[in-house]
Amino acid sequence: MSYFRFVRALTGSRLISCAFLASSLFAADPDGAALYQARCAACHDNDSTESRIPKREQIAARSPEAITSAMFDGAMIGQASGLSIEEGRAIARFVTGKEFSVASDVPMARCEAPGKRISLAPGDWNGWSVEPDNSRYQAKPGLNATDIPRLKLKWAFGFPGDTRAYSQPTVVGGRVFVGSMGGTVYSLDAATGCVYWSFKAEGSVRSAVTIGRPKAGRRYIAYFGDLHAMAYAVDADSGALIWKQKVDQHPVARITGSPVFHDGRLFVPMASLEEGTGRSPQYECCTFRGSLAALDGETGRQLWKSFTVLDPPKAIKKSKTGTQMYGPAGAAVWSAPTIDAKRKLVYVATGDSYTGVDINTSDAILAFNIDTGSLVWVSQATPKDNYIVGCPGSPNCPDEVGPDYDFGSSPMLLPIGGGKQIIIAGQKSGTVWGLDPDQKGKVVWQRKLGAGSVMGGVQWGPGADTEHAFVAISDVAARRDSAQPGITSLNPATGESVWNTPAPQVTCAPKMACSPAQSAAVSVIPGVVFSGAVNGHFRAYSTKTGDILWDFDTATPFETVNKVPGKGGSINGGGSAIANGMV
Repeated sequence: MSYFRFVRALTGSRLISCAFLASSLFAADPDGAALYQARCAACHDNDSTESRIPKREQIAARSPEAITSAMFDGAMIGQASGLSIEEGRAIARFVTGKEFSVASDVPMARCEAPGKRISLAPGDWNGWSVEPDNSRYQAKPGLNATDIPRLKLKWAFGFPGDTRAYSQPTVVGGRVFVGSMGGTVYSLDAATGCVYWSFKAEGSVRSAVTIGRPKAGRRYIAYFGDLHAMAYAVDADSGALIWKQKVDQHPVARITGSPVFHDGRLFVPMASLEEGTGRSPQYECCTFRGSLAALDGETGRQLWKSFTVLDPPKAIKKSKTGTQMYGPAGAAVWSAPTIDAKRKLVYVATGDSYTGVDINTSDAILAFNIDTGSLVWVSQATPKDNYIVGCPGSPNCPDEVGPDYDFGSSPMLLPIGGGKQIIIAGQKSGTVWGLDPDQKGKVVWQRKLGAGSVMGGVQWGPGADTEHAFVAISDVAARRDSAQPGITSLNPATGESVWNTPAPQVTCAPKMACSPAQSAAVSVIPGVVFSGAVNGHFRAYSTKTGDILWDFDTATPFETVNKVPGKGGSINGGGSAIANGMV
């Protein structure tokens, strides 16, 4: 029997870390040229800036829509502060040498018949992880290890006007729910890729969509967050808005981690771009505090909100250029929270501190009471990790600059036998931590798997089956002689390595960044672990031996069901969703 599966290639998208170089540039708009020099050139024309900042020739390869999205909806919000939309569009035209597309010309590939009513069933992939333990394990995938070499592309969908896509798909009730950098959330038919409905959010949607039903017998709701710190609830069948709630008022707050629905409540993590905007000499850095909020799933009403930085910021000093500095700040929550129903706790992993004011909650795992939001315990991995983008060059940098070793991925809560459990968390340092949930996060073991760097180590998430944990290593920004990209299997009880498979070196398309870094979150089914790479390769590995069972190169053009020109590329951020015999 032959098997045909949907392989999720990010068509119509490209990630920051792997962009095609542009053809020739031309200054079509003199105002755009002047604005670029004033606002952008210092970073994007500077070869000495850090690797996470794309160079001018890289951003020139993107669409003008993607450039304006970054300025008003994404990573460049701080740099674009005070610009009008037309000024931003002038910069985008200058940098890309391209004109904006006409949205009305984009076909939608609407489904001819209405879909079946949404219902949850075994074998679905709902939200960031199938289970609230964030193990990313699909126990009933509808395929097995022997089917993997026969996986073939079934369909591809292009995101109109986008050059990258971070939102991990959710597969529930025969539909695929996925967000876009353009701010549109789609409900697609899982078998064909046609569109049942689309919903336009106020900002880019990077989180996975979570389907839940707050009250028995009532409608199913699709929950997600955007990069304007807005949480949404829409009817999962029709896409009609039920409620939306601004979760944080900070000007650069954003939701990147996937909200989690549990027992009638929606748990929403909060991150920010202040780590980037803080580099500007004129910016009064820094005032953002990471947080976790619990919202009523039916109404959106906030039940509680707890900050990961316990004390509010206050004025602490003046910078070298005379700008007022504040602190403490930081400890953003970039990933989905983890539910521990047994202990009535919810765990989050935090990023670095933005200032020199010492806190013990950055680069840490925090446990909150699930009913009240009170902080129960903290387990910090890296003290004094004080960092903003561009350090040590910015006058706003803390006096003692840290290595930027965030926890960017969700903690996993795994059984280890004898009724015991362990929390496993991967860090950008390249270290994986095993913590005891019954002893307030006491360190049971730690294992160094990668060199670590600002974009290295464990980026977006390990996975696990019933026996082992599987950790992908990025090390995209580490020194080449010390980088250790690849994937490792660990014994979750002891942290001992079972096997390690280094990332294969491959030949990439001309002018394509060719890093073998495995940054994306991994996904697991019985016998198989899936991992994507920055060079565009999406692979399946044997969970027993680490042997590569299948390798699919996404860095190629695709014919899409909605006729939007699409091209695959780097795989980063969210991982694959496996459901009902499809990947």
